[in-house]
Amino acid sequence: MPNKTSTTDTLRVSSLSQRAPNRFRIAPDAEAMAALAEELDLVDLRKVVFEGTVQSEGRRDWRLDGHLGATVTQPCVATLAPVTTRIETDVTRRFLAEGIAVPEGDEVEMPDDVDQEPLTETISLGAILTEALSLSLPPYPRADTPDPVEARATPKGAEPLTDADTKPFAGLAALRDKLEGDG
Repeated sequence: MPNKTSTTDTLRVSSLSQRAPNRFRIAPDAEAMAALAEELDLVDLRKVVFEGTVQSEGRRDWRLDGHLGATVTQPCVATLAPVTTRIETDVTRRFLAEGIAVPEGDEVEMPDDVDQEPLTETISLGAILTEALSLSLPPYPRADTPDPVEARATPKGAEPLTDADTKPFAGLAALRDKLEGDG
């Protein structure tokens, strides 16, 4: 009998089959995508699908293997123009019944295996989707602009500075040119 695909955001571990992969598919509705876009400071969020399997790994541990696809629109870091990016990323999480060993001491290094989480009664697919999407967003989205953006801020009545004015030796070059012209 084929295993049913779950469409709920939360899986109860006690309800999961230990013998066959438990399939899931999350496709948030417009309201959920709007809330997620607001949470992640996105201009727009479309075509979000998170799907995969959760299967038993050993007697008490579980493994999630999934794929997240989404189209995000963020403001450009330079011009604030909208920048649209398609995100396609694989997601893996291991849920350990024994928890995660945390080293003791004042300073500890981050573990190499960051896809491990302690096993609880439920697996929140919505939280995993949000985290994976957040980590996949371009950190500095840039719009394709043909000309560089030039911003000027000057008090009323003042002459704006040019690039030549801000160069430390511009005045000395002008003085040199004047002295060469006099001599």
